[in-house]
Order: sequence, then structure tokens, then C-alpha cells
Amino acid sequence: MSLSPYELVTRNAAEVVTEEELEEILEKERPTAYIGFEPSGKAHLGWKVCANKIRDLQEAGFEVTILMADWHAQINDKLDGDLDRIQACGTYMEHAFKALGVADDAKFVYASEWVSDPDYWALVLKVAKSTTLNRIKRAMTIMGREADDADLDYGKTIYPAMQVADIYYGGFDLAYGGMDQRHAHMLARDVANKLDEDPPVALHTPLIPSLTEAGGRMDAIAGKMSKSKPESGVFLEDTPDEVRAKLKAAYCPAGQVDGNPLLDLLALVVMPEVGTLHVDRPEKFGGPLELEGYGEVLRAFQEGLHPADLKNATAEAINEILQGVRDHFEANPEGKKALEQALAGA
Repeated sequence: MSLSPYELVTRNAAEVVTEEELEEILEKERPTAYIGFEPSGKAHLGWKVCANKIRDLQEAGFEVTILMADWHAQINDKLDGDLDRIQACGTYMEHAFKALGVADDAKFVYASEWVSDPDYWALVLKVAKSTTLNRIKRAMTIMGREADDADLDYGKTIYPAMQVADIYYGGFDLAYGGMDQRHAHMLARDVANKLDEDPPVALHTPLIPSLTEAGGRMDAIAGKMSKSKPESGVFLEDTPDEVRAKLKAAYCPAGQVDGNPLLDLLALVVMPEVGTLHVDRPEKFGGPLELEGYGEVLRAFQEGLHPADLKNATAEAINEILQGVRDHFEANPEGKKALEQALAGA
């Protein structure tokens, strides 16, 4: 059964602000949406959640712009603040999104294309004058930074104002991101009246938690998969054996549902993609299982499916998902070369 545009946009979302405004912009002939990314290193499976939602937005009729926030990454000291390396990483990211299934009509724009326009900086200044320093500092979590970091590098306070300006400069109806981007999107909504603009609809999807940590014991942003912690997640470049090793080491106590990162990974990434999870186990332990949908996976785990069997099945499903990504980079070696250039000296 086909889904309505509203159902496509909201499925698997953690939050929509507001649902009524979303219904209004869906009445447009061609609504616009944006998501911004810092080009800063390898992509992990959390990007699959983003890619799926971008595909949903495209199918729902949105024109989607993916902003490669290269100047933002430079401000945030990513890849040593080397803009050439950051932009090379942007090329890799374009390939990564295409490999993950984002449709060809997605528009890739680099922030460096915008910053030469005085109107862009005039808008950044308007945003800054429409809020307070304390509010800007609270929004710095979008960078993976604490408010106190501004005391060491004043330039970092410019970042949230730029991110808000991105939304209005691009004229986007909807701003999309993970829950870690909520502060920026709420700031954009807060200043809308002072800018004499309509506030963007804010759409957020859940963050994929670190595989090595118990969920619920930490801030969701601090506990997400991170490229700075290779053991925390599965990366698109991981080999099949590396995927198996990481899943084998994943935190997954028997019968524990809450705070179980393996179950979150299954719910948010694996099952929406594969539909059926094949559990290959010996007859003496119950024999093979074919689990349809996440509900059956969860029920089987609660009824005694061993964590090792679930980990093995998840690893093979992830390798199935990643095979298409591996095939893309094999056929398009310039994407891999761009990543190598970005990481040179890292």
C-alpha cells in the first residue's frame, strides 16, 4: 500500500515541528527541504537513516538540497580546518549519499558557493542581532561543542547564526536533521518573526547510538555513533569481517530491551531496509528463523533469542545493505580517492 506524502515525511521521525505546518507546505506544488552536513570524515550507518528520510522527502514531492557545510566544518576545526581537504570530503559524501540510495535529483550545494554573496552575510548578521549570546551558546551543541568552547574560540559562536542563515538564504520550507540539530532549527523558528520570514518546519530523526555503550545512561548526542570513535559504529568502508567483529563486540545483554543499541540499530536501519531478518542457528538451539519486521525481531529477543545469534544475523544483514555501497565505490573510484585526500595527514 502506497503512503501519502505526509506519511512518507513523518515515518520513523522522532519529531515534527509542527505537524500542522507540515500539512500546509505539502499543499505546495514543489516544497523545498534542506539538510546540512559537515564534510569531516568517513560515513557511518547513521547516515542510512538520513538517506532514507531524504528519499522519503523526495518521494513526497520535495526538492531536497544537501548542503555541504564546508565553511562550517572549517570553523569547527574539522580535518585540521583545511578547506581543500574538507571539500574533497564533500565529494566523497556526495558519492556516499548516492550509494545509500538518494535519488539523482537531490541538489548538492557547498557553503563556499554562498559565502561570496554579501546578502548571505547580511542575513547572518540579522540572525545574530535577533537573538542573544546565551541562546547562541546553547545552540553550539549542534557542532558537538559545549558553550564554554566559545571562551577559547569566539569564531565558533558564528556557526549557529550561519546555520540559521542557511535555511533562510536557501528559502527552504523544511529543515531536516538528526535530533542533534534541534537547537539550530528551534533557533531558526525563534527568530523568524524578527526576520519577517515564515518559520521552517523542523523534522528530526533519531540518532543511532554507539554500539559499545548502554543507552539511556548518557546524553543522546554524546552517545551516538561517531567517526571519532571507530569502535562505536559501522562505517561504509568497513569490510564484511570488520562488520562481523564490531557486531560481535556490541553491547547487547540477553533480554534487555531498553538501552540496547543493537535493537536500535535493527529498528532504525536494518529492518526498514531488509524487511526480513534471517537467523542462521543450529537445530540444537532452535534452528533457523525468518523474522518479518522489527516487531518479530523484538518478540524473539524477549522470548530468548540469544544475543550472539542476533548479532550474527544483524552483521549479515548489514553486509547485505553495504554491498550496494561497496559496489558503488568500486564502480566510482573517484569517491574513494576523494576520501583518501580528505584523510591525508589525519
